[in-house]
Amino acid sequence: MQRKILFLGESYRADAITWMKGLKEFGDFEIITWELQTSNNRRSKRILEYFFAPISIRKIIKKEKPDMVIAERTTSYGFLAALSGSKTIAIAQQGRTDLWPEESKLYPFKKFIQKYAFKKAHLIHAWGPVMAIHMKATGVDMNKVLVLPKGIDLSLFTPSTNNSNKIEAIVTRSLQPEYRHDFILKAFGILNQKGIDFSLTIVGDGNRLQFLKDLAKELQIENKVIFTGRIPNTELPKLLQHSNIYISMPTTEGVSASLFEAMACNCYPIVSDIPGNQSWITHRENGQLIEVDNIEMLANELIWSFENAELRNETIIRNRKFVEENANYDINMMIISKKYHELLNSINI
Repeated sequence: MQRKILFLGESYRADAITWMKGLKEFGDFEIITWELQTSNNRRSKRILEYFFAPISIRKIIKKEKPDMVIAERTTSYGFLAALSGSKTIAIAQQGRTDLWPEESKLYPFKKFIQKYAFKKAHLIHAWGPVMAIHMKATGVDMNKVLVLPKGIDLSLFTPSTNNSNKIEAIVTRSLQPEYRHDFILKAFGILNQKGIDFSLTIVGDGNRLQFLKDLAKELQIENKVIFTGRIPNTELPKLLQHSNIYISMPTTEGVSASLFEAMACNCYPIVSDIPGNQSWITHRENGQLIEVDNIEMLANELIWSFENAELRNETIIRNRKFVEENANYDINMMIISKKYHELLNSINI
């Protein structure tokens, strides 16, 4: 008999789609979804909807009778999963701690509901080692924790050879303040002043799009910067394959599928020096780690990486192998699906 899962989370997100697709493909699960309908922009109404969400979720469980509830983010949908009354619950920590921003007035409340979600969950996903560190520090029963990324589809994200004689960089993160696209543009402004040729492709959409376009113009690099806007994920591999350097400068990070995708396509990674990236990148060994918000360092390391073509070429081959061994969607989602079936069998005995 096919087993049914209720997924709580934003079903349109690429991470969520990968998770659900893998469970269908490798676990033969039927997936139904529930998510908040109110936009983040309408904060008061969204909080009100969240307050009444447990009632809605319990109604769905009564009607659909899922074998299991899974949820993303321990401080939001994960907490709702903990309140769902389901006999089998798996939750995933999405960020390094999910307790963000740390200066928020809601921080103590988030800490409380996360602890409750950890306690009620039967399985907790740490998509990478940096998340497991936080869980251990919080006092989570580590026997419940599965440290494994979902992985990426290596049949889509394939390597290519880029012999360009200039920097052809790509950024694939959402156009939000925490991803520091403005600092990236300013670093390329420095390169432009030095007479270094480049192209920069910025993929995605977000509330900073017009601001960033204006900044590129102000820096006099608008003719070298391409803003693609939102694109289907199926078009992303081609853009990565035509690039030779991948840049990501977030101030906080859990596990970045974007980084794995870039590494799989032979893009040399230059990323911010934060715990979520330190799990995968060692400075000047398999990429570059840049001090957060250090524009000068980013510009200098871009130049260094491009001048050291031999090291870059050796690195991209090693990085592809690393992704094949550690972030293969086919292997990792099979392990996760098997774990779900084992969990269901053990709880239903």
